Amino acid sequence: MMPDPRDPSMNSPEAHDCAGPTVRIHLSSAGVSLLLDVTGGCIPAVLHWGPALGSLTEADAAQLAAVTTPPVANNAPDVPLRLGLLPQNADGWLGTPGLTGSRPDGSGFAPRLSCHAVRLDGEILAEADEDRDRAGFVEAASGLVTFELEDRANGLEARLEVELTAQGLLRARAEVTNAGAETYTLSDLTLALPVPLDATELLDFAGRWAHERVPQRRGFTTGTHLRQNRRGRTGADAAHLLHAGTAGFNFSSGQVWAVHVGFSGNHVHLAERTSGGTQILAGGELLLPGEGHLASGDSYRSPWLYGSYGNGLDEVARRFHRHLRSRKHHVSTDRPVTLNVWEAVYFDHDLGRLTDLADRAAALGVERYVLDDGWFGSRRDDTSGLGDWVVSPDAWPEGLGPLIDHVTGLGMQFGLWFEPEMVNLDSELARAHPEWVMAPSAERIPFESRYQQVLNLSHPGAFEHVHRQMDALLNEYDISYIKWDHNRDLVEAADRSSGAAATHAQTLAAYRLMDRLKADHPGLEIESCSSGGARVDLGVLERTDRVWVSDCIDPLERLSMNRWTSQLIPFELMGSHIASGRSHTTGRLHSLSFRAAAALMGHLGIEWDLAEATEDELSELRTWIELYKQRREFLFTGDLVRADRGMDALWLTGVVSPTKDRALYVLACTESTELATVGQVRLPGLDPRSRYRVRPLVLGETPSNLRWPAWALDGVDPATDRNYRGRHELPLTDGIELPGAALANTGLAAPLMDPETAVLIEVEAVGRPESSDRSGTSERSATPARPETAGPAGD
Repeated sequence: MMPDPRDPSMNSPEAHDCAGPTVRIHLSSAGVSLLLDVTGGCIPAVLHWGPALGSLTEADAAQLAAVTTPPVANNAPDVPLRLGLLPQNADGWLGTPGLTGSRPDGSGFAPRLSCHAVRLDGEILAEADEDRDRAGFVEAASGLVTFELEDRANGLEARLEVELTAQGLLRARAEVTNAGAETYTLSDLTLALPVPLDATELLDFAGRWAHERVPQRRGFTTGTHLRQNRRGRTGADAAHLLHAGTAGFNFSSGQVWAVHVGFSGNHVHLAERTSGGTQILAGGELLLPGEGHLASGDSYRSPWLYGSYGNGLDEVARRFHRHLRSRKHHVSTDRPVTLNVWEAVYFDHDLGRLTDLADRAAALGVERYVLDDGWFGSRRDDTSGLGDWVVSPDAWPEGLGPLIDHVTGLGMQFGLWFEPEMVNLDSELARAHPEWVMAPSAERIPFESRYQQVLNLSHPGAFEHVHRQMDALLNEYDISYIKWDHNRDLVEAADRSSGAAATHAQTLAAYRLMDRLKADHPGLEIESCSSGGARVDLGVLERTDRVWVSDCIDPLERLSMNRWTSQLIPFELMGSHIASGRSHTTGRLHSLSFRAAAALMGHLGIEWDLAEATEDELSELRTWIELYKQRREFLFTGDLVRADRGMDALWLTGVVSPTKDRALYVLACTESTELATVGQVRLPGLDPRSRYRVRPLVLGETPSNLRWPAWALDGVDPATDRNYRGRHELPLTDGIELPGAALANTGLAAPLMDPETAVLIEVEAVGRPESSDRSGTSERSATPARPETAGPAGD
């Protein structure tokens, strides 16, 4: 006798193949709570991700599961909607499904996964086994929760991993295995995190070459905000992070939830609100047709989807920063001042000129010297030689030894440029192995970009060839740093022999090549460069030690790009260089003080033909380098803080030490507006109960038309000094003292500043309460005593 579909028992979990354990896990760390729920073996769901809930009991968790269950709406399934980490159509979810795919006959397109085992840090919490407890509750500070899932009817198995780190950062990923006899073609595997309806605005990023990470904000409305990236690399126009927040959220206020896909190939971010009032942020890899082809027993694992919650954008960013800084392989705070020769010489490689540049750099205190494109094969311009990683006998008849020996003899590290994933058709490699060039067929290849094609590193022969040539150079020469470039999108990225899409395989092969080189050469650092900033993500940063933010080093452009790149990664991972006076990408002219101030909040470097610099410029540049060296330990352990004044053009970016005993702010005027120099500027991030000494800091030449207010001046009163307006350089104070609360809430009168100028403001604690609030401190070690400072101009 067939069951009656009107029977209420038909809507029970058991009737929908969801029989299994019930367990709830509450993880809470660094002011964030994550409450996970498995009820009767149904797919794991997030009951809460956001502000800390305090300690919960098992009864509390059960009640929260009950009170967060939505009512059954008219014209909807007769069971409440359950939104899982992998949202399922089978649960009544009509938004974007988390897992889609099918068998050859079209079956299996809407799987129903159920949970049969739950582990916390590897220890079993619950299992669908008669000998084990079928209900439970666990509370922990942080940890990795693993859910074992299956859909027996469709022959699928899955594993979900969800972690809350000690820094309050969430990350999750999924792995799907084909347990059936026939092939299963996976189309999408996208994890989703719920956000409350209080989040009414979205913020993500757009951009292009030389203008990366441009913020864009819009309302969070019904429908899907979809950001798909099909470039085969992260992309200059990538979403970077997708934020959802309460109305008007800014750097310091408003609840904000954000996600980031830690993957360097095709990927997707989406924000979705259903007509039923459910909201999610989601992301994963974007698989091209056939890339999810799973034979019996095969598995596919998604990249990590990271989630950060905070009160304001700065707190969201700091969770990422603290997580990255907690890694065992994270870079030292002693980040070397770097000279890259690209904008100095381009392809004109002359030993005398390059050794002279090294001498000038060493005299300034530069600690790493990087030789860029043009040292190999027939590479005298960008039309040929790419892929032939052999030192050119024409450009370097004695090899690279003379230059490297000269550089290292001056006490600097030596770095070398490569582009391992690309090839010119005019190269020995392409002529010998045309089958290694990515193309949809043997008869047709993609259009060229910068005269180059993509080398298929997923081909074993191509991979070993590139590794062998790079490894030989690293063995022969004292090379401690690789600038790893990637100058074109992957268009029609296919294995030439089969025509099958190969973007996924190419991304993983690039990761393997980086991993192998680093394993074989301990201490080797790699910079992720991709036409500038087109490969900035947490997948590549598992293998690299910094990113090149942009090929544009114009300080006005970099102020914005550095500011928003740091929404994901800390300053020590961001290449930030002082370029020549006239920008090579925009043509703008800027003072050295503006160029240096814009570059200071990052891993400092130089991209400038120093032979063209005047003695005054070299002297000022040396002063900026000294300041960076004195402050880098502090800059790379402290907390990022940012502020602006709505639509104003006065931007403040700063670092506050973990113990809140010091801070350094860059105050920059980005354009001319009637509000740019009116009113006060607030100094965020300080301990409100401590007292601080505040002083202006001007290095080198005073910016044009800079007019400090009275608080910054020593013995000069603008109200009574009749010569105040006509004096360009005035003596600056050694400091004024105020409580942190006053500096953060009232602020200081802003100086009058020309557009495209910047000054520094330095803050140091002079009196602290015995029990200061340390709730916002970093997990990194405390900053050491303040070193001797560079004095302000005019003292």
